[in-house]
Amino acid sequence: MILDSTNSPAEPASPGRIYRVGAVRFLNARPLVFGLDRRPDVRLSMAVPSALGDALNAGQLDAAMVPAIDCLRAGPRWTILSAGCIASDDETLTVRIFSRVPLDRIDRLAADADSHTSIALAKIILGRSFNRTVRIEPADMRAVLRKPPADQPDSVLLIGDKVVAAGPNDPRSPWPIQLDLGRAWRKLTGLPFVFAVWAASADKPWSQLAAILDEARVAGLARLEQIARTDGPALGWPIDLAIAYLTRHLAYDLTPLRRAGLDRFFQLAGQDGLVLGRT
Repeated sequence: MILDSTNSPAEPASPGRIYRVGAVRFLNARPLVFGLDRRPDVRLSMAVPSALGDALNAGQLDAAMVPAIDCLRAGPRWTILSAGCIASDDETLTVRIFSRVPLDRIDRLAADADSHTSIALAKIILGRSFNRTVRIEPADMRAVLRKPPADQPDSVLLIGDKVVAAGPNDPRSPWPIQLDLGRAWRKLTGLPFVFAVWAASADKPWSQLAAILDEARVAGLARLEQIARTDGPALGWPIDLAIAYLTRHLAYDLTPLRRAGLDRFFQLAGQDGLVLGRT
């Protein structure tokens, strides 16, 4: 069972302690880490999602923003810190399948191997909404996007800032068919989708760290437009699109309804044999 930090015992005071926190570099994570790099009691590091989970397991991090599916796979080793999440109540804009062939004919899907939650979600959506059992073909998607269209796969899963680089609304795209997985999940279940959460080792109390992360989230949510303007262009985002993305497409509070969406995802992932990460 995945525990909830709000139910854990209080963390003993530890003056001078420095918390090691890991997060992804994507624009969507910036509101959750706002100001953490300036705190003397936090050491913030950035990595790809799969590496963050490995570092948490190895004891190299105290808390990490990890793919939701990795929490299910970690079982009782991790606890979810109720200090925020990366979620979408409907359209995500940046978690999409692009395809040359109709969605009900996809057999293979190229994807970054570290896109753990999005891969599981894609398999659930294609299986349950389009009656397709697909094979995931791990690929460096940035390298794929640099290839001539004739050399690119028929169907790809793109996440994060790369979707903007691929030009989801560009008529020159080699993939005329698109499916936003957040919207597809909403249509399938009627629930929001949680892509990533803060997790920590379940064998220790983390009330102080959860409070620090919650403070960063509150500060970030109060500055979404500022974050979009300062961080968006550096990551390849037009400012107006970055503002819309952070303020309309994403959600950062782990509300009861989003928890219900997370629980439903865990249930379907288990039913579809995705807990072990088979591709």
